[in-house]
Amino acid sequence: MLRYKAGYKFVGGGVHAQIVDFPAVITCANDLSEARRLLTSALLDVSETRLELGQPLPTPNPKITDPAMDFEEPIYLHICASSEVEHVPAGEVAT
Repeated sequence: MLRYKAGYKFVGGGVHAQIVDFPAVITCANDLSEARRLLTSALLDVSETRLELGQPLPTPNPKITDPAMDFEEPIYLHICASSEVEHVPAGEVAT
């Protein structure tokens, strides 16, 4: 699990959200709840893309902050690994 820092800025009628220590992860939303949900999705999408391209993920920096943000909070990236083994329930035949 990696712990990054999410930053939120309230702007005319919405919320700008970004990962302060993972600059490629950014989104906008109508409210804070939606911004959190979209930022979580963006973090996962950008992380998966970087890994598929063989690029490293940025190292989280707990000391970083962005004074332009209205507030910041931790956001966690959980990455799961799996093999290409297909699970076939008992009694079924794999095709």
